[in-house]
Amino acid sequence: MDSVQVAAHAKMNLFLHVLAREVSGFHNIETLFALLDLHDSLVIEKTGAGIEIAVEGADTGPEEDNLAYRAADMVLGAQGRTFGVKIHLTKAIPVQAGLGGGSSDAAATLLAVNLLADNTVPEHRILRFAGQLGSDVPFFASRAAYAIGWGRGGRLIEIPGPGSAPALVVKPGFGVSTREAYESLSAYGAVGESCRPRVLDWECLGDWDRITGLSANDFETVLLAREPRLGELFSRLISTGPRITRLCGSGSAIVAIYETESDRNAAAGSLADAGLVIPTRVRAAAASAPIEHKPM
Repeated sequence: MDSVQVAAHAKMNLFLHVLAREVSGFHNIETLFALLDLHDSLVIEKTGAGIEIAVEGADTGPEEDNLAYRAADMVLGAQGRTFGVKIHLTKAIPVQAGLGGGSSDAAATLLAVNLLADNTVPEHRILRFAGQLGSDVPFFASRAAYAIGWGRGGRLIEIPGPGSAPALVVKPGFGVSTREAYESLSAYGAVGESCRPRVLDWECLGDWDRITGLSANDFETVLLAREPRLGELFSRLISTGPRITRLCGSGSAIVAIYETESDRNAAAGSLADAGLVIPTRVRAAAASAPIEHKPM
């Protein structure tokens, strides 16, 4: 096999609680990940040596800093560097949005390059690489549709979840720095405030109505107040009647989940001036594995 293709899906956080800050400076979280249909696309080809990356659809910065580049380097190093790769990445997931686009690209690249290497790198090492690349990468590498994550996102329990639902992603014309979002949360004194006792059972995590009661994001209190434009957009989305409206990760995208596609589409029409508006769905099925790419 000389070339593979893979979809790298976006995610949302149905709940996201920031717990304690470690001595290292990183924060522990508790979150319920949900996979979205919205995805980037990657085609990865074998070459003689080295790593090349070409990105369409967004400026992702220097290639050596791209998480997909770093993921490829990890797998090739573990495999013995008997070949190189060329990565063609087509971006559809907005950047600096909290949707996990860069992390998902990294996870997809780990799996795809390992497939080109005949899966010589064992799964536990791929998951270790995922944890080293970022907090969201293990979830994407698991290919689960729903999972609860703890710590820095590297400890996961895959769950069946409540199934698919129409969703709307709205990304305003500005991003939010993850580092600054955590700093704002700490300055506000909100870290650990959501650590009240709770019992999560399979029944409540498999029903949209009950998940609605659990849904929350600790960043919203701080960021919606700090950035009035984000607060206004959040209110506009709520006014369209979704069952859940959540800031995605640390922002700046907001995801709303609707009961019907017609409700979702009507909301999209009313928000055409709000920025980038993307109709999508929360997935019920796991992400597809990388497959052989056969050029037309």
